Amino acid sequence: METISNTPAPSGVKSVSEDVSNYLLTELENHHTKPLWAQMSKLNPPQPNPTAIPHIWRYESIRPHLLRAGELITEKQAERRVIMLVNPARNAPFTTDTIYAGLQLVMPNETAPAHRHTAFAMRFIIEGSGGFTAVHGRRIKMTRGDVILTPTWNWHDHGKDGSGPMIWLDGLDLPNFVHFPVHFVEHYQRQRYPAVDVDTSTSPIVFPWSKMKAALDAEEGPWVMKRYLKNDGSEVSRTLGGAAERLDAGQFSPTVQESSSSVYHVVEGSGYTIINGESYTWKRGDTYCIPAWHKYRQFADVEQTAYLYRFDDKPMLKALGFYRIQGQCDSSLVTPH
Repeated sequence: METISNTPAPSGVKSVSEDVSNYLLTELENHHTKPLWAQMSKLNPPQPNPTAIPHIWRYESIRPHLLRAGELITEKQAERRVIMLVNPARNAPFTTDTIYAGLQLVMPNETAPAHRHTAFAMRFIIEGSGGFTAVHGRRIKMTRGDVILTPTWNWHDHGKDGSGPMIWLDGLDLPNFVHFPVHFVEHYQRQRYPAVDVDTSTSPIVFPWSKMKAALDAEEGPWVMKRYLKNDGSEVSRTLGGAAERLDAGQFSPTVQESSSSVYHVVEGSGYTIINGESYTWKRGDTYCIPAWHKYRQFADVEQTAYLYRFDDKPMLKALGFYRIQGQCDSSLVTPH
């Protein structure tokens, strides 16, 4: 049985001093313990202090490298040919502290082989035609601007017919599995899981851009945001959710500061976003991240209306009781008992 050391304190020390404190810390370390009082402010900050920082990924700069990867890296070598969007203040898979994003490429007549995983995925189609994803036996056509879900533990593969590349933005909850080591992945015995074509317009896991844009345009006001929701009005998953925004030319959004983090993609138009006082310019195809509790406001250039796609961790934070937005009534933050 392990015994606790009774080594006497350094001789000559009559009161609590730096030497005694250091001696105590050493003894605690020897028993694989640490004093909370030495890290209290670090572990209990007065407000969120995310590690991730704001950053923008320029599509016109990244796209040539992605296409080059399509020439050099075969589908068999890569399984998924993806360029991860890694936050400069973190390592992969962190785009923000809770969200992963990546640009995925499928070339003509290729198949990204079937697998399934615990992680939830939502995919925004950036460019191309003739692409498809098959999700648990249902083959769905990819159309620019559409959002396609891959629910947890659904077999799925991707393919491409015709000419030219197919590129989309992946959004997954992969960072969760760094903190919760409970992720599973299984590969199907063949390249493709058996699937039949389905009507994309009626699929519960497809959100056509044509419908979302029409809904945005039907609303009055210089700025409109609409969430991607299931038919029952619930979020698309328990961990990640999505939204689209319309910013009329020369207009701006409200200022927001919230505990959720988000990844934005520019569908149409150009403009800039001020995040914690710093300006980030963007145009069609660019992707940028906003970490938790960073104050931000979006501005559209005067030339044309801007449309933005966003995915975020708001459903997870709300489910855990962690979501908070600046200006929220204090009483609403108190858990009743």
